[in-house]
Amino acid sequence: MSQDLLPPVAPSVTAELVEGLSPRLRKRLDAGIAKLAARPVVRDGDTVRIAVDDDTDLELHAPEGAVTSADAIRCGCLLAPDCLHRAAAASAAPVAEAVPDSAPAAPAAEGASRPPDDETAAPAQLAAARAVYDAAAAVLEAGADGSGAVLQAELLRAAHTARLAGLPRVAAAAVSVVNGVRAARSADPAHRLPDLVDALRTVLGMAHRLPFATGRDLAELRGGVRQPYTPDGSLRLYGLFSEPVLTTTGYAGAVTWTADAEGRLYTVSDVAPGGPGRATGAADRAVRIGDTALTHRELSRAGLAVSGATVSATGRLGAGAGVRAVRASGAAWSAEPLDRLWAVPVAEQVARALAGGHGLLFLDVTLAGTVREAAGDRLLADCEGRTVRLAVAHDDPALPYRENLRLLAAARGSRLRVVARLAPGPLPRALLLAAEHPARAGERVDLGLDRLQRADLPTATAAPAAAPPVDEAPLHLLRRRVDQAVSGGRRVLGFPDSGAGDGGRLRRVGLATAGELLGELRSTAADRSRDAFGRLLPADTGRFARAWLAAAVYTGEVERALCAAAWGADAEVGAESGAEVVATSR
Repeated sequence: MSQDLLPPVAPSVTAELVEGLSPRLRKRLDAGIAKLAARPVVRDGDTVRIAVDDDTDLELHAPEGAVTSADAIRCGCLLAPDCLHRAAAASAAPVAEAVPDSAPAAPAAEGASRPPDDETAAPAQLAAARAVYDAAAAVLEAGADGSGAVLQAELLRAAHTARLAGLPRVAAAAVSVVNGVRAARSADPAHRLPDLVDALRTVLGMAHRLPFATGRDLAELRGGVRQPYTPDGSLRLYGLFSEPVLTTTGYAGAVTWTADAEGRLYTVSDVAPGGPGRATGAADRAVRIGDTALTHRELSRAGLAVSGATVSATGRLGAGAGVRAVRASGAAWSAEPLDRLWAVPVAEQVARALAGGHGLLFLDVTLAGTVREAAGDRLLADCEGRTVRLAVAHDDPALPYRENLRLLAAARGSRLRVVARLAPGPLPRALLLAAEHPARAGERVDLGLDRLQRADLPTATAAPAAAPPVDEAPLHLLRRRVDQAVSGGRRVLGFPDSGAGDGGRLRRVGLATAGELLGELRSTAADRSRDAFGRLLPADTGRFARAWLAAAVYTGEVERALCAAAWGADAEVGAESGAEVVATSR
């Protein structure tokens, strides 16, 4: 059974069905999900039917594209409706949630998830934030390896409560953790441990900060259900490139990036529930703006004239009834107005990305072969005198990123313009999205959608090169423990030899705060008290979560500072904020 065949299920539905199971059935839930995954699935309109056995079917009804009530999941077995099958199906399906930022969002229902207008709702928000914090801390305690469907359902219930209390941003962050855990446990090719670490750090940090937040900070933590679109008159846009979208949340499609004559960036997207097939096929679908017949692939090289345009704060173009769009001529990357994107100094582009910008980098590079790293091969490129490591933007084998990057290595010595997304870290790294064709002047390649041909490239192959020597601060000693906790849970840090001596090494090189945070993290992981009879008392998940959050925030901020330094950029950082988390939690 592929998750792509199942309709998304609302978090509250999954939580309700799992909570309704008996303690005996809860222990069998993960096994039940695995067993159900091997059964055949048939989609018939709005109904998805799973053959539980030769005589019993399980049905999921999603008349509006998602399962929004527990009654919409029906089972024909003798134990229904209190059977394991309904909860297993809900737990195996994608989480129904707001469409990602890269896709147009549907209008919110009247009064739904609206921030409270009076102070009487504040206690409800505090209680919801605490529930999210406790549920996320329980996931951290167990790690992705130990966070089965029951812990996931508890976090989904907390997310639903947060949304009802007027905290849609906190709710969305909690759902992101569930999706990340599911991807990790299913060995999804899209899973990346750093992404799950960031998701868990985000939700714990938001839930921790909310009781102390006021004014604008509080409004940002609450968030909104959808991005508002504002009128922007007439626009003349030039296509830049298209990239596939394939998320662990069950959404897929394509996003096309465009720019106006002033260099401002706008996106046109087509993202909906789906898998790799939709990600690769969406590029050949017509863009959903006005009456234009342009596909995303065509728009990435052509232009668009839009009247009555509406635009979100992130530059996403709306597709309302009043919007009109017609095809227009495009521009080469080397011609105006697109050329000005590459004229911005790289350090300035990186500073903008680290400050919360779109994250795209427009680079002129000279390809210099490949280097082998622990996470895979990287394409080395010289950019303004510094060595940049270019990596694939997505690991899913259905997308051509990896093969294209391997073939580009054959063009060693080529001078190319590329578009990449900044990958923050202590070394200059970026995810390669699009590039000029190394053998065809004037052509460009969307590396996640187009496939380079070996016959069109130089015949020489570039052997893995030795990585340039780097004098790197040993921050990885702390980062490794932060990541290990998310993957394996508290127990992996409680072993006597887990990082012994690393704190002293950090202090000797001047990273005293890192050493202190690592010591606190290891101490809380190993701290298990016993009662008078020698029995282990319940672990203090809150203290461990606070120690982990402090270490994760500190590590992220220091890495951000190191990233800015590596690119020669200026960036304001708050590395000591990690220590502040510890201070406020004691």
